[in-house]
Amino acid sequence: MGDSHAVPAGPELREAGIALTDLPDGQMRAGHVGDDVVLIARCGEEIFAVAGSCTHYNAPLAEGVLEGTSVHCPWHHACFDLRTGSALRAPALSPLTRWKVERRGDRAYVGTKEPDRDPLTPDVVVTGDGASPSSVVILGAGAAGAAASEMLRRCGYTGPVTIVDREPDSPYDRPNLSKDYLSGEAQDEWIPLRPPGFFEEHRIDIVRGSATTIDIANKRVQLEDGGGVEYGRLLLALGADPIRLTTPGGDLPHVHQLQTYADARALIADLGRGRRAVVIGAGFIGLEVAASLRTRGLDVHVVAPDAVPFARTLGPEMGGMIQALHESHGVVFHLGRKPARIETQSVKLDDGTSIAADIVVVGIGVRPRTVVAQRAGLTLDRGVLVNEFLETSARDIYAAGDIARWPDARTGMPIRVEHWVVAERQGQTAARNMLGARERFVAVPFFWSSHYNAIRITYVGHAEQWDHLDVTGDLTAMEGSVAFRSGGKTVAVASVGQDVQSLEAEIALASGDEGALARIVPAGTS
Repeated sequence: MGDSHAVPAGPELREAGIALTDLPDGQMRAGHVGDDVVLIARCGEEIFAVAGSCTHYNAPLAEGVLEGTSVHCPWHHACFDLRTGSALRAPALSPLTRWKVERRGDRAYVGTKEPDRDPLTPDVVVTGDGASPSSVVILGAGAAGAAASEMLRRCGYTGPVTIVDREPDSPYDRPNLSKDYLSGEAQDEWIPLRPPGFFEEHRIDIVRGSATTIDIANKRVQLEDGGGVEYGRLLLALGADPIRLTTPGGDLPHVHQLQTYADARALIADLGRGRRAVVIGAGFIGLEVAASLRTRGLDVHVVAPDAVPFARTLGPEMGGMIQALHESHGVVFHLGRKPARIETQSVKLDDGTSIAADIVVVGIGVRPRTVVAQRAGLTLDRGVLVNEFLETSARDIYAAGDIARWPDARTGMPIRVEHWVVAERQGQTAARNMLGARERFVAVPFFWSSHYNAIRITYVGHAEQWDHLDVTGDLTAMEGSVAFRSGGKTVAVASVGQDVQSLEAEIALASGDEGALARIVPAGTS
């Protein structure tokens, strides 16, 4: 371990400063003021100094991408305004600390640190019809619901905000459950998105329970306990439920699913049963669970019907790389197979194979929670159908996150994406629109997956189908990218070990810059 009192790397920026020749226009560098890591960036004649670590997972911002006067995080694609420090794009929700900068001669010096501000201090201006609803009700405290509630306050909305959610611990960092938390690297105190009392302090009321019906005519949500809450505008952010295994024995006590904080705690508590685990399903949740259990020293077998994991979503090259990564850590795959029966100490496969199992974890997908929307008569299409403003078929009702199916800005086709960052960004857009903005949701879908606390796979765009794959780099060395192309256009890029390229691909997809995408992953490289 390194010295916990070591001085941060980079130039000392308060006393020594930095030469302007070492900070050209459009460039940024990491330095320090005392023990504080500081990012200093030059944009034309302006020089900014902000905290050097992302407020999401503390990624080094100097390793990201500078775009105009905003900086993009290299790990999970958050974005910050250098002028104000504001978090412009999820998954970061809190602003960066700022420092004053002074130019003296041919050098720049970082001076006084600005006071830290409350993360929900109003810093977003809504332009539109200026409508202010009498109240806002949000069904669901997951990524979309929590982000929407915070954005309402950041937009200066002072009316009542109520979240209805059935989980006792929400909102919390769901993506961490299958990664660092399950592997034992993250502690319980890391999981809540905000400290105790945060939502009460900002007058965001969280009601524990479930909604049963929506009375659209009277703008009222009926709750399962017989109570109800009236709304001026309503956001459906109910998320999705895991698909249950119907295999005989699927309801035995050692069979787990991992969606909630309670699920994760129950799984960890059950690890004392033994050291042999079978994971059913080779999607991202399944393989993140496999990596976490291997990190804890369990023997892990993975059962899935596909010939290659992720071949239908990431292509055979990236899928083969992920399989090889897990096999190098001792995971045993049973591909092209399905479970036929689960017994108290084994899983029987459809080819007669028997795998010893003290723990079974099922990760075979999810389905959006559309029951309440269906009862209300909202238009459904494999989710709740919304327009580009995230409005449902009913006036004053919006939907965001796993439940929402919206028109993709790049293809015009309706899509539904089950990713945390997409849900957060949709929740933020929905919040602004509920306050009168007419803001189209055009953010490029993004997700990440971490394995063995070292390998991070990122994916930008959305490719349900493609006619050509191009590969650059060396995927066998865990450093490369795959471009998914359809009709001559790039629709998505998956990357491993290429954080900057992934960020640049997201920016290029957002602007439709095929020239930039061709430079990131040249055509004809497969």
